[in-house]
Amino acid sequence: MENYFTILIDFIGTFAFAISGIRLASGKQIDWFGAYIIGLVTAIGGGTVRDLLLGIRPFWMLDGRYFLTTGIALIAMLLLKERLVKWWNMLFLFDAIGLGLVTIVGISKSMDAQLPFWVCIVMGTITGSVGGLLRDVLLNEVPLLLRKDVYALACVAGGLVYFACHYGQLSTTWTELIAASVVISVRILAFRFHLHLPVLHSIPPKSDN
Repeated sequence: MENYFTILIDFIGTFAFAISGIRLASGKQIDWFGAYIIGLVTAIGGGTVRDLLLGIRPFWMLDGRYFLTTGIALIAMLLLKERLVKWWNMLFLFDAIGLGLVTIVGISKSMDAQLPFWVCIVMGTITGSVGGLLRDVLLNEVPLLLRKDVYALACVAGGLVYFACHYGQLSTTWTELIAASVVISVRILAFRFHLHLPVLHSIPPKSDN
């Protein structure tokens, strides 16, 4: 039976990612339905790619609550927009929370498929980051995944901690909670202290002379 805590963080992560997508869409002169689609793509995009790679039916085809959760996120943004916008960098905060929670869901589901630990970490990273990638592409933004921001690396760090806890025989709930906290913390700390990998500068063409 699927862990109830995994189900809980899955829907919290869906809500957080949907909020981040809708918030970014709000500055693009998009109507309510368009904003809903952006929020939905952000929330389920990574998990859809994961399930296709795992060779199983995408999760949202089996549970309409993901559509409902995105709808609730849109209503929350419409009703509480002025209050939410006052939060410190709300888009970043919700994106970081969604990244951490959804990454762990991806790892957990990949473990259920009895895949090697490194594949589970890759699947967790895909689950966490591809939704944001699709969101940014649809909104004509340079994807966070391709910028110097620590994004996918936060997922990898959380995945390594997940398996350290798993092999240390911690309970599933504590393992998922600690690993998700690591992803969120790495993302926030990297942003706060401007930590990032070196930028690949342009390479000049070779001279014919």
